Amino acid sequence: GYLGRNVVKAFKDRGYWVRALGRSEARLDPIKEFADELFTGEVTDPASLDGLCDGIDVVFSSDGITRQKDGLSYEDVDYQGNKNLLTVAESSGVSKFVYVHVLNAEQLQHVAMIQAKQTFVDDLKRSPLDHTVICPTGFFSDMEEFLSMARSGRVYLFGDGSNRINPIDGADLAEVCVDALESREQQLDVGGPEVFTYREIAALAFDVLDKPKKITCLPKKLIAAAIGACRWVAPVKTYGPIQFLASVMTMDVVGESYGQRRLVDHFRRCSKAEAFKTVDEIGQSPKLTKRHP
Repeated sequence: GYLGRNVVKAFKDRGYWVRALGRSEARLDPIKEFADELFTGEVTDPASLDGLCDGIDVVFSSDGITRQKDGLSYEDVDYQGNKNLLTVAESSGVSKFVYVHVLNAEQLQHVAMIQAKQTFVDDLKRSPLDHTVICPTGFFSDMEEFLSMARSGRVYLFGDGSNRINPIDGADLAEVCVDALESREQQLDVGGPEVFTYREIAALAFDVLDKPKKITCLPKKLIAAAIGACRWVAPVKTYGPIQFLASVMTMDVVGESYGQRRLVDHFRRCSKAEAFKTVDEIGQSPKLTKRHP
């Protein structure tokens, strides 16, 4: 995934020998030039993990569901998948387990995704292995949703948009993850170098796209009622991500400052990439001509 790719490269840049786990060759393809060895296996299938940790000193996991698919639940992946990794690590003589969690997890226990993650963290703390739990605020890639909404003409915010966050670039967070291998800290609360309100992030997206600012704030009570209704009529894969976003966007999510990469530069790169993509699609579209008599 987004963070895993950055972490593999960061490990290699620091001189580590890296075995990368992915559920398919296609998922591993983007990092094959950085990893020393590729291992295909499913964290939800313990038998497929045999030999994964042989000769390994440290296990790093950012494994979890962003959007549910394949019939798997948060309990299946965020908890049991990581639990399977931990079991293999313990039986193979691994010395340390580094896990990526979520900042403010203690305030998000009502969110299904976070419940599964926190249950695993509780198990990790009881493990004989040394460990570090990294709790980031949010990734720059998550903030791309603001660009997407701004591109469509309007950004919707949960609450009044005044809550704050300092998101972090994946490459900067990867450096923190590598540092954690030699850290004695058992938990690191991690954010980027700049603190924004959600309204400021929305405005930044419009500025980068050179579009007029159109921002609509959805009241907390309305969102809470909508999520409550969804819980009864929609599967968790539908309301789960919305429940998580609504929760984090109506609280401050500010971690200790790390890194130097700026959100505006990330937005500009994304905007430029989208512009090139659009031009390329236009160039590949069929050319229609009118035949004159």
